Amino acid sequence: MAYPSQLGFQDAASPVMEELLHFHDHALMIVILISVLVLYIIVAMVSASLTNKYILDSQEIEIVWTILPAIILILIALPSLRILYLMDEINDPHLTIKVMGHQWYWSYEYTDYSLLEFDSYMVPTQDLFSGQFRLLETDHRMVVPAESPVRMLVSAEDVIHSWAVPALGVKMDAIPGRLNQTAFIASLPGVFYGQCSEICGANHSFMPVVVEALPLGDFADWVFVLAQGE
Repeated sequence: MAYPSQLGFQDAASPVMEELLHFHDHALMIVILISVLVLYIIVAMVSASLTNKYILDSQEIEIVWTILPAIILILIALPSLRILYLMDEINDPHLTIKVMGHQWYWSYEYTDYSLLEFDSYMVPTQDLFSGQFRLLETDHRMVVPAESPVRMLVSAEDVIHSWAVPALGVKMDAIPGRLNQTAFIASLPGVFYGQCSEICGANHSFMPVVVEALPLGDFADWVFVLAQGE
C-alpha cells in the first residue's frame, strides 16, 4: 500500500513486481548517466573548452556516438525482454479466477470451485469502517492463497476496463468479446489495492480492486465458509 509523501513505487508483493522495480532502477541509472554526459558536453561547448575542430570533426568521435547509443539500447532491451517473457509464463497455476468488468464494478468467478462467484462493489464513504481506505475498499475482496501461482482470465461485459494491482505487478485490459490472460504470485499474505486503469465512463474512478492474500489453510477455510453460505 502507498503511504503519505511517497516518492517511489509501492513495495513489491510479487516476484514480477520485484523484477520491474529492478528494471526501473537499471533504466533510471542509464538515463541519469546520459543526462550527465549531455549536460557536460553542453557546458563544455558553451565555455569554449570543447570547440577544437580536431575533436568535433574527428572520425573517432563519430564512431563513439554511433556505437554508444546502440550499446545503451542493448543494455535496456535485454532485461526488458526477459521480464516480458517472465510475465507471460503461466506454469501450473494452483487457482484460476475469471474477472469480468462491468459499468462500474467487478465480478469474480473461481472456476476451480462450483458456484463460487460474486460481485465486488466499492464501499461508499459513509459505510466505511475505521482504517478502511476511501474509494479503494470493496464489499467483497478477491481472496487468493499466498505463495501460490494464480491465473487470471480477464474480460468485460460492456466497455473496455483494465484490472490493475500495482503492488502485484498486474495490469490487464478487460475487453468485451476477448479473454485475456495473466498470472501473479503474492509473495506474502496481505491486502493489496488497485483500480480500473482504463477510462471506462462516468464512474470509472469508483471501481476499485482489492486482493487479499491468505495463507493456504486460511484460504481453504474461506472457501469452505463461502461455499456453506451459498
